[in-house]
Amino acid sequence: NVCVDYLTGRHASVVHKIRTAPPDELCISAVVAAELRYGADRSGRRARNHASLDTFLSELRCVGFDAEAARSFGRGRRKLEDTGEPIGPYDMMIAAHALCLGVVLVTDNTREFRRVKDLKLENWRVAAV
Repeated sequence: NVCVDYLTGRHASVVHKIRTAPPDELCISAVVAAELRYGADRSGRRARNHASLDTFLSELRCVGFDAEAARSFGRGRRKLEDTGEPIGPYDMMIAAHALCLGVVLVTDNTREFRRVKDLKLENWRVAAV
């Protein structure tokens, strides 16, 4: 959702954070990139949205979902199911990926992601005070 905020210019605080962050401090999970591609493909402005997405993704390091992330996903999903608080499978993949990379996950969906133990979260829609 934060990537869509940037692409649409919907939240000034998100646009500012992404534009001013050092490029080597930003990356995107291949899972998120896939979700963005799906959204662009379903949109009414397919060509335009894919072109914007091409530009956006060319400026970020896209990190592949590897075997370590898959293990993290399996453990994490089972733990959340055991506690009766599962999250969606794609969100769990994104959370597991961030955990195994040791990075902060930037999202507005903190309500769901905060169920994942030890996951570091930031919401860039909320302007810093």
